[in-house]
Amino acid sequence: MASITKVWRHLLGVEGRAVVESWEFDELAESLVVHVRPYKRGRRRCGRCGRRCPSYDRGAGRRRWRSLDLGTVQSFLEAEAPRVRCRACGVVVAEVPWARPDSTFTRAFEEQCAWLAVHTSRTAVAALMRVAWRSVGRMIERVAGEQRQGVDRLADLRRIGIDELSYRKGQKYLTVVVDHDSGRLVWMAPGRDKATVERFFDDLGAERAAALELVSADGAAWIEGPAAERAPQAVRCMDPFHVVQWATDALDKVRRSVWNELRRGGGDPGLAAPLKGARWALWKNPEDLTSTQEATLSWVQHVNKPLYRAYMLKETLRTVFHERTAAGAHRRLEKWLAWACRCRLAPFVKLSKTVRAHRERIEAALTHRVSNALIEGKNTQLRLLHRVAHGFHDVNAFIGLAILKLGGLCPPLPGRS
Repeated sequence: MASITKVWRHLLGVEGRAVVESWEFDELAESLVVHVRPYKRGRRRCGRCGRRCPSYDRGAGRRRWRSLDLGTVQSFLEAEAPRVRCRACGVVVAEVPWARPDSTFTRAFEEQCAWLAVHTSRTAVAALMRVAWRSVGRMIERVAGEQRQGVDRLADLRRIGIDELSYRKGQKYLTVVVDHDSGRLVWMAPGRDKATVERFFDDLGAERAAALELVSADGAAWIEGPAAERAPQAVRCMDPFHVVQWATDALDKVRRSVWNELRRGGGDPGLAAPLKGARWALWKNPEDLTSTQEATLSWVQHVNKPLYRAYMLKETLRTVFHERTAAGAHRRLEKWLAWACRCRLAPFVKLSKTVRAHRERIEAALTHRVSNALIEGKNTQLRLLHRVAHGFHDVNAFIGLAILKLGGLCPPLPGRS
């Protein structure tokens, strides 16, 4: 039959880490306080680097760490918190094996909070764990930092996608890198400029950058420049989604031009309002149109030929990227360019020049059948995570949450392997 102290160690998740000395019930706080001490081999170690160090003083005396609840009762571990003198880190609080440095929560408590933050809403986490949401953000930073130390997320990269994500008003962006082969988020950092992409390549290293075979992006110069310089052997692919987005923007410019001309009396003024309301029918893919929008599109075809021509140019370019074979896609692109440059619609004539400027990278995407659809999907998940993370004042807490969920580093629940 197990001893009572062994049962306590299992309940508190400190087996192999600490000796249970005694326990008491704090009636004022309505919580259980368990007095513990590290095993001899775990004493007098630096709280940051883990080296064995000489003692410095007793510190602030005894401290408490919040542990997982026992039933409906909050529980705490209480122990001495002496300081040691480390040659590398200076005078710091000694390491305790049940908690991370600078934390007032046990490892098991932080890992359960991190798991819940990845899988459920912030309201549920805060209510279940009886802790402030901002504290959860700091826990996630610590857990994610520790998880990243044991895993090289940039190993064996061959095909990557790079994009940006807006995470706050006021032009606040994150640069996101995804592995096309594993589908995982492998790198994320604040910023949307050349220096940020160069930071990624610095972390990747010259040897691993030389092993890259393909880099997909949206054609932005701040991505293209560093990618060409640091990984010149990699095929650079233009993301089809952004090319079609260019065509949609050109279509909307034609629609606004036609609407403004009608509104100012250059034709039947009664057509201005219906054409303004036709925007969604023109933007959506044909397979997604409602019956009302199909009727609107048919009406546009009869009342305004230039606008319908712009719509067909947009749709024809979209079908280029759905062609089954690379050779067929290249032929369709060539025909589209010939049509667009003589269509007499200024936005599409300009677009044809832009497509020609990026043609090599667009054709590489058609040949390798790759797009940033994967990274756009990750961005959608990241936006959802950002809504969940509302209240994190430090962007590093959000990055940590993203790495745990989309980088495959989420720790298991305590007590599960």
